[in-house]
Amino acid sequence: MKKFNLFNEIIIVNKQSLLQAINSSKVFGISISGEIKYEPFAQKEILIYQGSHSPTPTSALMPKTNPSLEKILGKNYQIVEDDDRVLIKAFSNWQELISVNTPRASYDDTTGDGVAEFSYKDLETIGWHATEFNINYRTLVEHLEEECDGTLLCIEQEEPYQFSGLGFLSDDEHAKKVLFEFCQNKIKELILNDDDYKKEELNDDELEAAEFFKAL
Repeated sequence: MKKFNLFNEIIIVNKQSLLQAINSSKVFGISISGEIKYEPFAQKEILIYQGSHSPTPTSALMPKTNPSLEKILGKNYQIVEDDDRVLIKAFSNWQELISVNTPRASYDDTTGDGVAEFSYKDLETIGWHATEFNINYRTLVEHLEEECDGTLLCIEQEEPYQFSGLGFLSDDEHAKKVLFEFCQNKIKELILNDDDYKKEELNDDELEAAEFFKAL
């Protein structure tokens, strides 16, 4: 998986497309690639902005004025207009972007407790069974990030170190295969070599997990 670190990234948007979306009064999003997207958003769409704009009513005493992009998108965005482009830095809006993107994310790594579950049912079933052999979600996620395609939307900086992220796997079925084989191999090794997991000593839950992974 590749990291998209909002501390470092500048998202470039076509100005005309952005203004068209703003003037449409529809709910729209800006993707990490700078594309304008409209509801309903794709299953794994990653957005650095989601919202809509309703013009302020005008009257004879209050003539129409065009608000700035900063006012429309919000104070937590750093915006530079450059001819037909709009350059956006979005890291200051991270807390809102968590709630915007979590419904489409494969897993949530934004809290101090770390990853607690996968959104894809089959991956979550693997994760649930793997815990019986003390294979935690952090181990599973690190393997997926190393072996699978996808994007980790995050804010990450050093000195002091800070990390918060949402993972988006490109292909759930491939991730399922990768994770199943990883757990299967680890559990087979534990049963062969770890006295705590000898076949004859497995409890009912461990035995069920071993059978699930075809590790016996």
